[in-house]
Amino acid sequence: MNADEPLFDSNSNTDSGGASNPAVRSLIESLVNEQSYAVLCVQGGGQPYGALVAFAFSGDLGHAVFATPVTTRKYRLLRECDRVSLVIDNRPTKAGELMEVEAVTATGRSQLISRGREFDQMSELLISRHPYLKSFVLADTCALFRVEIVRFLHVTRFQEVRQWIPTAHS
Repeated sequence: MNADEPLFDSNSNTDSGGASNPAVRSLIESLVNEQSYAVLCVQGGGQPYGALVAFAFSGDLGHAVFATPVTTRKYRLLRECDRVSLVIDNRPTKAGELMEVEAVTATGRSQLISRGREFDQMSELLISRHPYLKSFVLADTCALFRVEIVRFLHVTRFQEVRQWIPTAHS
């Protein structure tokens, strides 16, 4: 799949009109700011994999950043294939709140950040959100990845889907 190809066909339940809708952006921004962790979805050898990561987004929501040890399968798979998604949700603790669940899937391309100016900036973004990760993020055995976000899909009530594309991609 090409990164520019639509994720849904014309029969899908997606509201693509949300691509420039500030209300959709606001819902996405609230969710990513309220939640600390995401499921990082990667692929390798024809198999999908999911991993929990602490993340931070840039102010314009155009990029996300996370860290992982270089000795992990996650690191190896990210180096083999740069297409990823981050799934962030606010799942409830009570069954009666089930229809209030919101989720965002941010799709994009990951890139390993080399040590230097960008690494310093992106690690600061991540550490400011997750101060307890400072020694982990700055360790020589840790890698930092930036995800350039191509699109967000915001889902409510398990079926209402709205797409939003960061300004850099619209």
